[in-house]
Amino acid sequence: MQKYLSVVLSKKICCIIFAFVSYATLQAQTLQDTTDKIEKIFARYKPQNPGAQLTVSKNGIVLFSKAWGMANLENNIAMSMNNVTEAGSVSKQFTAAAILMLEAQGKLSLDDDIRKYIPEMPDYGTPIKIRHLMHHSSGIRDWGSIAELAGWPRTTKTYHNEDALEIIAKQKTLNNKPGDEFVYSNSNFNLQAIIIERVSGISLAEFSKINIFLPAGMTHTEWRDNFKKIVPNRAIAYEKKDGTYLTDMPNEYVYGQGGLLTTTEDLCKWVNFYSTAKLGGEALLKKQIATDNFNDGSKNVYAAGLRILKAKGYDVYRHNGATASYRASLEYFPEVGLSIAGLSNTSEFDSSYDAFSQLEDIFLPAKSPSVKPAELKLDSTKLLMLTGAYRAVKSGEGLKISFEKGRLYGNNFPLVAVNEKAFRYGGDILMFDKPGRIRFVNPDRDTLIYLPAEKATLTSALLQQYAATYHSNETASDLKIVVENNRLRLYMHPYKFYELAPVYKNGFTIEGLGGTIYFERKKGEKFTTMTASISRARNVVFMRVK
Repeated sequence: MQKYLSVVLSKKICCIIFAFVSYATLQAQTLQDTTDKIEKIFARYKPQNPGAQLTVSKNGIVLFSKAWGMANLENNIAMSMNNVTEAGSVSKQFTAAAILMLEAQGKLSLDDDIRKYIPEMPDYGTPIKIRHLMHHSSGIRDWGSIAELAGWPRTTKTYHNEDALEIIAKQKTLNNKPGDEFVYSNSNFNLQAIIIERVSGISLAEFSKINIFLPAGMTHTEWRDNFKKIVPNRAIAYEKKDGTYLTDMPNEYVYGQGGLLTTTEDLCKWVNFYSTAKLGGEALLKKQIATDNFNDGSKNVYAAGLRILKAKGYDVYRHNGATASYRASLEYFPEVGLSIAGLSNTSEFDSSYDAFSQLEDIFLPAKSPSVKPAELKLDSTKLLMLTGAYRAVKSGEGLKISFEKGRLYGNNFPLVAVNEKAFRYGGDILMFDKPGRIRFVNPDRDTLIYLPAEKATLTSALLQQYAATYHSNETASDLKIVVENNRLRLYMHPYKFYELAPVYKNGFTIEGLGGTIYFERKKGEKFTTMTASISRARNVVFMRVK
């Protein structure tokens, strides 16, 4: 069997070489060179540990397909190309495609107000259109972030889409005015799944099976709409803590924002199916890759569950995904017909460079060399002038810029200087674009403006003034603030708490959870309001319980 597999892989690698030698810019490479490069990237997936699948195809022809590691540690089952793995947010493009198919059938319009189909949603004074959901510009808070603020994040309860809707409908305000900006929110796609069911009369799972999976030949693909259902060949997801693997599964019914069970070969079939306009013709394909502009005319790069970007000088339609400890990546380069699909059943490599993204360097000749800008060494005096406490205008999120050993840090995370005004902050950019102002930009064009805030000065007496129980109707929960060891601590449950670190006057970061809470009061009175901004939910209000 091993000998047969090696022969098959060798033939497929030969196909790769043959397929790409026509590009003049591609350096000649041997069969062994190519296999060595791939194996080096995926060497992190050890035979005895959780693993991964990879499929590369060109114009619908599979060039390379292989699995590494284990699908099930308890039963000692190796990962194969038939093991079904969850695709996380890669799933979103399938939900969006179903919406576009319903529009093509004349059953809805992207410009419809979502309250036409979901009257349970509040009236925020301005219409939220289906297209706002599709392009993550609706402003609707992420229901998972709200659930986390309530102390019950996703996977801790068996949430349904109906539970998500109940949470979403309780929100009194939006993250942003619809169409103003991009703020990624899973709520957008849970609501689309609900719209699909109410308009078509069948579930998203059934609609997808009839209209997408079967026509595309995706025989190993289905939705995880019932996590208790027996799924043959399902790979189990694992996290790694203190050197030990633990199961970490998405035990929830909620789907549409994620929840696609599939294989990398099926994902490549999907790309070939929609990219050749077999899903619904050229008109539907055009809408799949169409981006919207924001209200101010600037561009939103997020299309129908696809990010429309550039990589190595090529157009690319891509999305990645993460649910529980499943990880996924799907890329399509339309100019050369190249698809790269990756799935993994472990989250242990989240802090390292993504294995799947490195494949571009093997399979794509760069149109123009990509040079990573070197870190600049800036004058310490100028850097010190940038330090201080900052507060986001729209969300109250705190950002503390500090200086240590010749380097700036943002909330203790190192900043890498691109020039005197711009700094890399992980995969994001912080720009000191005006005196006393920071503009935060991430690859999705999501932006936040930070302005200087008054420095936090804490005393024991002041800490005691924050201490109280606060209730939110939006989360249907209480948060308790207590003083312990001369620090503030936020309790969600008796056994679940987070330390609060001061970032500006009356504003604190939630250590270990992320986000910021800030307290407000009228002059001379007690603090009556605590507002939380966490991940994809801005300005959730908690009122002091008397």
